[in-house]
Amino acid sequence: MCRFSVIAFCGTRVCLLDLSTSFDQNVCMSNSPDRNLWTEPQHAREYLQRADSLPHRTEGESTLLELVPKEAKRILDLGSGNARLLKLVRKDRPGAEFVALDFSSHMLEALHQQFDAEPKVTVVAHDFSLPLPLLGSFDAVISSFAIHHVTHERKRRLYAEIFDRLRPGGVFCNLEHVSSPTERLHLEFLRHMGMTPAQEDASNKLLDLETQLTWLREIGFADVDCLWKWRELALFAGVK
Repeated sequence: MCRFSVIAFCGTRVCLLDLSTSFDQNVCMSNSPDRNLWTEPQHAREYLQRADSLPHRTEGESTLLELVPKEAKRILDLGSGNARLLKLVRKDRPGAEFVALDFSSHMLEALHQQFDAEPKVTVVAHDFSLPLPLLGSFDAVISSFAIHHVTHERKRRLYAEIFDRLRPGGVFCNLEHVSSPTERLHLEFLRHMGMTPAQEDASNKLLDLETQLTWLREIGFADVDCLWKWRELALFAGVK
């Protein structure tokens, strides 16, 4: 799935979810499986034009870098997009091998242009709304603004698949767009982003942070925590 998609609740629609943490956390979130604009190259191009301006993004990224083990040998990047996060981690862990996974044709083209000549980076075309392919085991799995594009049911299954592919002591780091606890806070977030509800990405399927932390613990991750957060942008992680 393409990384970095910014910001999207469901605009004027109200969706009632079967994952019930509280009414405020679960209203106005889209969990519709039939909306994914990331198959359209124009959508990916428009996102890339604004991706670097995402407020406070570098704070979350720098915290993520602290969590990736220095001795990591293999790292999986889910939803690599234009490789912004991959390049940051690769610069900090130059000895590691990377697998970059995405499904957008536009993003895959950019990844191949950057890394086809790099023996330590493998680009894989895959839509992670489907089960992850057999890619071996990893010391770290990272993702940035990507997993919120799949349905909530698929999010939980994906987290379990990530756990299975981590080596003992491996870490999962997810820099993600999560839902606000209330509609007022969501609207404030949009205001800080310079957006209106009508401009939100219809592909987004936002879920509250606490539910996702609970899932990680239930799956078996240890030391699960949210390590950084600014409004609807959060970094959460767990260790196998």
